[in-house]
Amino acid sequence: MSEPTTNPAATSFPAPTLSLPLGLDVLRTYSGALVCLEILFGGLVWILVASSNVPVPLLQGWVMFVSITSFILSSTYLIFLVTGLADRIITDWNVLDVTYHFMALLFYFAAFVLEAATTAANGGAHIKILPNSTETVMCIAYPRGNIFTVMDDRQYSVNVAATVSAIYLFFK
Repeated sequence: MSEPTTNPAATSFPAPTLSLPLGLDVLRTYSGALVCLEILFGGLVWILVASSNVPVPLLQGWVMFVSITSFILSSTYLIFLVTGLADRIITDWNVLDVTYHFMALLFYFAAFVLEAATTAANGGAHIKILPNSTETVMCIAYPRGNIFTVMDDRQYSVNVAATVSAIYLFFK
């Protein structure tokens, strides 16, 4: 008698495995460290952009979307790994991990470019309050591009900090 033939699809594609440790040991891996950095700096970009009073909503709206979405997705991903729920979901977690970090890299690069454009669009405008006066003097230099914003020194500093935080997430 001949042996029964096996289905080649069953032997060609092994079941997805999870090479990342579960529980708190995931924080000792590169992936766990990257997710923690995305949570930390994503929240920092979110706070900084929100506190800058969003001078250019069209550009900074995307930065806010990226930082909030990345913060929520990174937190959810870390919760799945720490609580062990990732072991119950049948998917290829290695591919999901690489895809997630690559997409976060692309989104944060776009956010960095837009935040840097918003910061650079200040155009040399300075708001100065004269001493012993209630009048405000504004000095405006010639704008360099299509977008021109007027930010005080605090808003400009907050936008610079948000830009640096966004580029740090790109190079993580």
